[in-house]
Amino acid sequence: MHILLIQAELHLPMSHSLKEKRGVLKPLLNELRRDFNLSVSEVAASNHWQSAELAAVGVSGVRGSLERLDRDFLHRLETQGGLQVVHYATQWL
Repeated sequence: MHILLIQAELHLPMSHSLKEKRGVLKPLLNELRRDFNLSVSEVAASNHWQSAELAAVGVSGVRGSLERLDRDFLHRLETQGGLQVVHYATQWL
């Protein structure tokens, strides 16, 4: 069994309130969960309106499928409008 932990620090330059931040993050988190079948959550910086820290976890019997998922997940974040990826890290458990 292979377990992938993804941590991503995001900057939301167009967000000027926590309400605007939620308006960007909530649909994004739902899409990431649906499209990648991962457990995804905001884990830190919840009171900062221009930053967010996300964590995602995936489990598979095949490491290669998680490696592809990792690349696709990063690509989705990098091409998502309204945010910038400040830091991205993966860890195998």
